[in-house]
Amino acid sequence: MALFAPVRDYIETLVHPSAQRDALTAARHRAFIAPRLLGSVVALASFPAYLIARGAPSTIELLIFAWLVVPILTAYFLSRTGRYESAHVLSSLALTGLVTVVAVLTGGIGSFAAIWLVVVPLEAALSASRRVVAIACTFALGAAGVLALCGSLDLLPRPDAGGYAGLAAVGIVSAALYAAGLALGAEALARTSFLLLYAEEDRYRLLARNMTDVIIRHGRDGAVLFVSPAAEPLLGCPTLGLHGHGLFDRVHVADRPAYLSALGDAAALGESRSVEFRVRREAAGGDGRPAPQFVWLEMRCRPLAQAALPADGQDRREVVAVLRDVTDRKRQARALEEARAEAERVSAAKSRFLATMSHELRTPLNAIIGFSDMLRKEPGLMIDAARRLEYVGLINDSGHHLLAVINGILDMSKIEIGKFEITPEPFVPSQVVAGCCDLMALRAHEAGVELHKIAPDDLPELVADKRALHQILLNLLSNAIRFTDRGGNVTISVRSEATAVTFAVEDNGVGISDEDLARVGEPYFQARAAYDRRHGGTGLGLSIVKGLVRLHGGEFAIRSRIGEGTRVTVRLPLDCDRARPAKRASLHPAAGDLPDHATVALAWEDAAPRSEIRIKKSA
Repeated sequence: MALFAPVRDYIETLVHPSAQRDALTAARHRAFIAPRLLGSVVALASFPAYLIARGAPSTIELLIFAWLVVPILTAYFLSRTGRYESAHVLSSLALTGLVTVVAVLTGGIGSFAAIWLVVVPLEAALSASRRVVAIACTFALGAAGVLALCGSLDLLPRPDAGGYAGLAAVGIVSAALYAAGLALGAEALARTSFLLLYAEEDRYRLLARNMTDVIIRHGRDGAVLFVSPAAEPLLGCPTLGLHGHGLFDRVHVADRPAYLSALGDAAALGESRSVEFRVRREAAGGDGRPAPQFVWLEMRCRPLAQAALPADGQDRREVVAVLRDVTDRKRQARALEEARAEAERVSAAKSRFLATMSHELRTPLNAIIGFSDMLRKEPGLMIDAARRLEYVGLINDSGHHLLAVINGILDMSKIEIGKFEITPEPFVPSQVVAGCCDLMALRAHEAGVELHKIAPDDLPELVADKRALHQILLNLLSNAIRFTDRGGNVTISVRSEATAVTFAVEDNGVGISDEDLARVGEPYFQARAAYDRRHGGTGLGLSIVKGLVRLHGGEFAIRSRIGEGTRVTVRLPLDCDRARPAKRASLHPAAGDLPDHATVALAWEDAAPRSEIRIKKSA
């Protein structure tokens, strides 16, 4: 091998630069140059030895040795121009010309040289070009036809059987050896082509097996023809299960139109398409059984190149698609949208807070300032004692209202940050209900609303914060009386269960719309905005109620319908110390417990600060 290395390196330098870019093309050029260059050089080098052995050469022998220069020239032509097919045509033409001349001088079509006409198209077969093979066959057949025609017209000399016997043997042996060389060259080119193809397939196989993206080839009807091995870890099933319409069966029903449209557009329009859809993935559950779940995939598909139209004339291309798992990206996008929505909600809450507080604080402050100015100018205004007492009472009421607003804000802030402390103690809930009704009786009378109480005497003791329960019931009664027109009714009821006590405040007032019902309890949100502006309100009452119920580990629900009234239900455990650490389910009242109104049930997941609220809406 070391002996032939310089020769191999030299032949490598003779390959044209345009052919060196492709390994197979460079191998074809080397296969053309090497045998012609080396064979001709060896044959010419043996010419002196041939002269010594045979003596003076004949005309035919000189012609054959002179022809040995032609392969060198064709090799030089290919090395300089890189025109592979043209070099083969020149080689075929030179070989055909030599065989024809020798055959003419040695007896025509029956000459020993005529067998070389068979070698001409065999040599052209190495070019891998139909055009070159056709030209070589034309040369060989043309030469054979000329020799046969000249022989039939008796234009050629008679062959000397004894004189050319040695040349005939040499011609046959050389033709056989040359044909064997061509066969070996063809085998070498085929082996090189196979190795290159295998190496390319190995590279693509390595890429397909190790890349995370899935490569799929779809047929004209959308059926899967090929799936890369990356699909198995992505979808949790064997690749054979995705062939045909196996992948389509796993696509989410809602995303199937988009999936088919992308494939159809790529096949029919010949354009690239991109689509995102959900696919069912089989994942092992806790018990080891497959637990299906849906993942988001992004598919980029493009049509495959098609050489010719089908027999029916319709251009229905096959499609190659690349699938990529974008579940994390979709999850991040959804989290970003939720964060943006939360930021907008917080911004809206701040705006509502500023607007509500501006209104609520301005009214009592104006009253305090106005009435105090009037008292200060008492001599000029000639205010009597009764009027002075009335002004002092109004100032006191405004101060109490201002203090209540501030206390409500402080309580709401403490509840939100988890700093609101409750002091559980045992007490009978009916006493608290009675006390709240007594406190609100005068206000109900002034509003023209009848206040009813339903509280059995045999209620069990409740371990809770008595002050917080007072605040809960007073807020609910205050809201019910405020939003009930004159002549209406407000009812507060309490009933015991096995492990809890349920309080319900119901009115036949203005009610709450379905749109606002889902947002009831948000801080500073006025569900009945028109009535809030008319009667006054901060939107903090129900927010504080919800927070206090959460701190007790209880549940809160509200049902309402416009023009028919509202029913608020609070369910507190008998012992809040035991119930607070446990997680709570949503409140689902019995079918006959509450009227058939639009419902929002809200339950705190645990007693931790800023727990999330689950909202369920039903009709």
